[in-house]
Amino acid sequence: MFKRIDHIELVTADEERAVRFYAGVLGFSVRSRFTVPGGLKLVYLDLGGTTVELMTYTEMQPAPRAEGEHLGYRMMALEVDDMQRALAELKAKGVECTWGPLIRPSYARAEIHDPDGNSIELRQWIKR
Repeated sequence: MFKRIDHIELVTADEERAVRFYAGVLGFSVRSRFTVPGGLKLVYLDLGGTTVELMTYTEMQPAPRAEGEHLGYRMMALEVDDMQRALAELKAKGVECTWGPLIRPSYARAEIHDPDGNSIELRQWIKR
């Protein structure tokens, strides 16, 4: 019945800043952009068949976001080939690691934040 994740929605405070981060830093491509009557701008980004929908409210306000853990979006995870290389490339682009890296026998894991403070996990699967 269920096939796959269709897309992940992220509410952003600054559409262009978010596009620069996801496209320029993480390598997503911009698939399409739409403006919905009533004050909502949408940008669809693609990375390896996964879609992220950036939502920017221009006239209406979304519900306030709770501090810390909450029900709903927690983070997305991006698979990387080489954790150390990925972290070095991100640091060169001004993105600091906010947690980790944690190295285990079967995986390496670290976290970064997007410009709006959303957590993004980086995961390297280690084959033995």
